[in-house]
Amino acid sequence: MERPVFVFDGDCAFCSSCARFIERRIRPAAEVVAWQFADLGALGLTEEQVSSAVCYVAPGRTSAGPAAIADLLKGAGPLWRAAGAVLGLRPVTALAWPAYRWVARNRHRMPGGTAACALPPDHPARARA
Repeated sequence: MERPVFVFDGDCAFCSSCARFIERRIRPAAEVVAWQFADLGALGLTEEQVSSAVCYVAPGRTSAGPAAIADLLKGAGPLWRAAGAVLGLRPVTALAWPAYRWVARNRHRMPGGTAACALPPDHPARARA
């Protein structure tokens, strides 16, 4: 792996909109890729992991959800790096998980989201709510 990889759900319009924002505005050092087009085995990820939360994979490090977002931000410009450092603090990350799960459950209602973004009732991200 030449550079870190940030993996998101490419079937979700809201997630795809966020990924485009990340690529255009944040410009991280990581490659931003939909899990449907990623070699999950080579990244050491499973479909269950990537369908439950965004993931960040770097040599020797894999993170998910808010921690993945923090890791992504730490590899961007100075202001984004500062935001990533704050989000990466354990208490902040712990507090961010409920908000992350709420957004995941309601992503079909978010700007750019569609009915196709809705998670089924038995989806792993719903079970952790």
